[in-house]
Amino acid sequence: MADLQGGTLRIADDVVAVIAGFAASKTNGIASMSGGMAEGLAKRVSGKNITRGVNVQVGKLEAAIDLRVIVEYGVKIDEVCRNLQQRVKEAVEMMTGLKVVEVNIKVDGVELGEFHDSKAAENKIK
Repeated sequence: MADLQGGTLRIADDVVAVIAGFAASKTNGIASMSGGMAEGLAKRVSGKNITRGVNVQVGKLEAAIDLRVIVEYGVKIDEVCRNLQQRVKEAVEMMTGLKVVEVNIKVDGVELGEFHDSKAAENKIK
């Protein structure tokens, strides 16, 4: 919560989650966000799919962000995650003025995508 002239400003956790989720979805090497089964069901019902796999804690001047992601097959996971951390941090800090103290990432899986499709096609030909 920031002090303003004549009042205060409080940015909701959901606002930070949307910013972080959108930045993550635009990061190369990230196939999708991951949520547990309970979270996935709740977000489908509520329509908050952009924040699937995003958990934030917003304090007065700082925010901490946890992301659960699925990466694309063949990428360097550590590089993709460092890039993801930087993009999310920059987006949240630029749009909210909050200091992002940490961006924690859990890689829940690998999306095989085209690799899987091409292998399946090769096996059909044989």
